[in-house]
Amino acid sequence: MQTTVQSTVRFSGVGLHTGLPVALVVCAAPVDHGIVFERTDIRLGNARIPARYDFAEHSPLCTMIVNDAGVSVSTIEHVMAALAGCGVHNALIKIDGPEVPVLDGSAAPFVRGILATGVKRLAAPIRVIEVLSMVEVHTAQGWARLGPGGGLTMDFHIDFADKAIGKQSKSLDLANGTFVRELCDSRTFCRAADVAAMRAAGKALGGTMENAVVVDGDSVLTPGGLRHHDEAVRHKMLDALGDLALAGAPLLGHYEGHKAGHTLTNMLLRELFATPDGYRIRECNTALAARLPGAGVEACEIPAVA
Repeated sequence: MQTTVQSTVRFSGVGLHTGLPVALVVCAAPVDHGIVFERTDIRLGNARIPARYDFAEHSPLCTMIVNDAGVSVSTIEHVMAALAGCGVHNALIKIDGPEVPVLDGSAAPFVRGILATGVKRLAAPIRVIEVLSMVEVHTAQGWARLGPGGGLTMDFHIDFADKAIGKQSKSLDLANGTFVRELCDSRTFCRAADVAAMRAAGKALGGTMENAVVVDGDSVLTPGGLRHHDEAVRHKMLDALGDLALAGAPLLGHYEGHKAGHTLTNMLLRELFATPDGYRIRECNTALAARLPGAGVEACEIPAVA
């Protein structure tokens, strides 16, 4: 059955890129509402933005959605991954600023808050998007593709010059709480050499050693080091799940990303939905629902390091 949160869940912090303080509240929503953001600081006009791929604007450093009135919310990928990974299909997210709080740089605080509140079943079946044929997109930096699959599985490959990251690959079946156990606590990361340029461009103004993994060559500068030896590729998979959640319903398929980011994953969804025979929407039976991310997950599964 479709779900929402049992009651409101509150978060506060600063935006990773704006550095501005922000409060975010995840509220219960009815059947077929989907995930929708509402800017509570916008008093006039349309302040609601559906969390869907066709409202996303391309950005290399985060995922931003914008409505027809030009109202936007950015860096939504971590909270979207948390909702998808906890199996929440419907929510109204009220936010009093232009960017989701970064918290510790991972999705774990969002997951912890959602699971502590609980997930409520609604009286309607889940509709899923089943990928029927391969779609693929490329840029000069990398590529991403989606193919058929019985659940949601993911392969991801990264390759960075810094030896602290280097080449990493990981494959996961995201069924039955894998996201919560394996990915949710992995933090955003950056190269020390890129920090000054990002800040000069007005980005990463809220980034600190408390909410990001910073690497320099073969060194991890963030105190405490890594939560996982392959934390970087795990975080890229976290981001990918959050970006795939903009499909508007759970996906059944196999995602593969090679040096992929937010732009490539959004391009991939646009390619999928521009291919009429490439997918179908179907109701989810009990057996299939049990294979979706978030099915049966419990708060005790959140890694202790987060």
